[in-house]
Amino acid sequence: MDPITTSQAAELPRGLHRFERRVEVATLVIGGVAAAITAGMHSLTACAGLALGTLLAWVNFRWLEQAGSALARVAKAQQGAERPVIPQITWLKFFARYALMALALYVTVTRSPIPPVSVVCGLLALGAAAIAVGLYEVLVEAR
Repeated sequence: MDPITTSQAAELPRGLHRFERRVEVATLVIGGVAAAITAGMHSLTACAGLALGTLLAWVNFRWLEQAGSALARVAKAQQGAERPVIPQITWLKFFARYALMALALYVTVTRSPIPPVSVVCGLLALGAAAIAVGLYEVLVEAR
């Protein structure tokens, strides 16, 4: 495998940004289509669970991406600093996504008629989207 050239390395953040946006959109599309199919074939409560799981997966991805971008900006801005200062909102977004998912799953399991399995299936929309977009990037964009 050839090493990455300087021009390719300069394009990497832009390409990565495009990939992230595609994953975000694909997550919502795949989850929405799965929820619509579930509503027609199974029940509205299962549809709601799929939609909730998809939304949680999307929020998780967005907050992780925002926190990662903020950490990269802070690291670059404070290059050479002995102890970089990371804003509290960055840490909040990084860890709050776990709390949000845990709270949503807890409420779903203990207080809601929504089947927990459908919420978990909705969470899988992010993985399906990442696979689909990755395949698209390799098979179509690489040409």
